[in-house]
Amino acid sequence: MSSRDEYDAIIVGGGFYGCLLAIHLRKSGAERVLLMERESSILQRASYANQARVHNGYHYPRSFLTALRSRVNFPRFVADYKECIDDNFDQYYAISKVFSNITAGQFHTFCTRIGAPVEPARPEIRDLFNQELIEQVFRVREAAFDAGKLRQRVIRDLEEFDVAVSLESEALRMIPATESRIEVISLRGGAEARTIAGQVFNCTYSRINKLLVDSGLAAIPLKHELTEMALVEVPPELRKTGITVMCGPFFSLMPFPAQGLHCLSHVRYTPHHEWFDTAGETYRDPYAYCSRVLKVSSFPQMIQDAQRYLPLIKQCRYRGSLWEVKTVLPKSEVDDSRPILLRPGHGLANLTSIMGSKIDNVYDMMDMISIKPPSNTRT
Repeated sequence: MSSRDEYDAIIVGGGFYGCLLAIHLRKSGAERVLLMERESSILQRASYANQARVHNGYHYPRSFLTALRSRVNFPRFVADYKECIDDNFDQYYAISKVFSNITAGQFHTFCTRIGAPVEPARPEIRDLFNQELIEQVFRVREAAFDAGKLRQRVIRDLEEFDVAVSLESEALRMIPATESRIEVISLRGGAEARTIAGQVFNCTYSRINKLLVDSGLAAIPLKHELTEMALVEVPPELRKTGITVMCGPFFSLMPFPAQGLHCLSHVRYTPHHEWFDTAGETYRDPYAYCSRVLKVSSFPQMIQDAQRYLPLIKQCRYRGSLWEVKTVLPKSEVDDSRPILLRPGHGLANLTSIMGSKIDNVYDMMDMISIKPPSNTRT
């Protein structure tokens, strides 16, 4: 094995969390960092196929910690990636009178507690909603990110900090190289390649357990959902508007800057299938499942339900859907929290599995990671 194939750290997975971790490690003193990504470019999957919402805490009234971390990280993310941010729209949260887990008063108190700006919407906005079903509408401050611009920015940052990037390179399994180093066997250009590092970070999101199981390690309990985000052209009255009806089985209509459209998601109809990774059971590869399963849009059902609360939404024109696997910790089903999974030493010394929750909370992940001094051991 030549020194060219040895690194201080290997990050497997070129989503936003993996890329920012690679840059963070270089800033922290790691001399040789390799980012390994199976797709033809970075930020291709879950980092692209999502609501593109930059959270400011409003979305999580049932998880104070998640909301507070979003509130803290929001201004930093917006400032750091200002050229990728669209905040040229008005954002509203509408609280339902029926089936909601919170009241309008509770929502306002919650926003005040976390320090998030909130005010009653103007009467002309309030009148867009069905007042028999909506208790109150609040104007808040959130933003959306342009996933295409964000990808180009991260590519420049990786180059600036001299991170080695290996695209179309799929990590197949990991084995111990020495007591302090890990060997990653990958598939590159149809041929098997072997790389050694003092630390390996498994940042493959929904495929975290794929790499673990194929390496003979135990699966981490996770829940997966095959999700659909409907991309729509909105009527003129909604073009500079984002709307979330909450808190429960409701929906969001968010600007999606990367395509100049809006993204419609519905708590009931966005998830199409769900399954769990459980130790001892046969593992299902989320990517393989997502690619082969028949996908039939639930856009008609989304619109049919959403128009009861916001009649104008029935004028939206469907332009396509983003399909992806969303992965969360099972405990998040109880309180709607979005903690970061960080599992060090899971079966291998110097292996850390990381799964982000929301793109803007990446700073919390970086605060938890440090680079170990490079080992002089070579094999």
